[in-house]
Amino acid sequence: MKISFFLFILLSTLSLSSAQSPSAVLDINRNFLRSYQSYYILPVFRGRGGGITLTPTTSNQTCPLDVAQENNELRNGLPLTFVPAIGNRDGIIRESTDLNIKFSGGTTCGQPAVWRLEVVNGQRVVSSRGSVGNPGLETISNWFKIVKYGGIGYKLVFCPGVCNTCKPFCGDIGSRIAKNGRRSLVVSNDQPLVVMFKRV
Repeated sequence: MKISFFLFILLSTLSLSSAQSPSAVLDINRNFLRSYQSYYILPVFRGRGGGITLTPTTSNQTCPLDVAQENNELRNGLPLTFVPAIGNRDGIIRESTDLNIKFSGGTTCGQPAVWRLEVVNGQRVVSSRGSVGNPGLETISNWFKIVKYGGIGYKLVFCPGVCNTCKPFCGDIGSRIAKNGRRSLVVSNDQPLVVMFKRV
């Protein structure tokens, strides 16, 4: 009787702790996504552009830069790293947790090239003008989440939870094709960009 009761308590505790811990994000090889390691973010569906890269904000300048997809679906784009708002010992990136998303390999245009949501001409676009760390009101535009999508991949979401007193805007990140063919990352009301992660 005592052994059965002990097993019941143990199993209840394990199931409760696993329910409280978000699932780990997996790369295309079914390995855990880990913080500070470099990955390509690639679309799940073919024929809808390539990996994530940087592009000039306007056609007549090289800086500042916005976040976009490669037009060629065979191109992986640029490597990125994920920095969680709350670090953990195992370094595993988990679903629906606040992250900075940063292009790997030093600075671009004299800055670290961290994702940030900005409003440009009434459109919410993803730029590279963010900063890493310091979760709170001042950095609320710099935090994104990875969320499982339909059993086929993941979607990127802007819905920061780093400020307890804030009521931030929330939305899925999608790709908008401009007249010049550029595929900018924006908040999409239509369909999220469904992605997978490939370790560099």
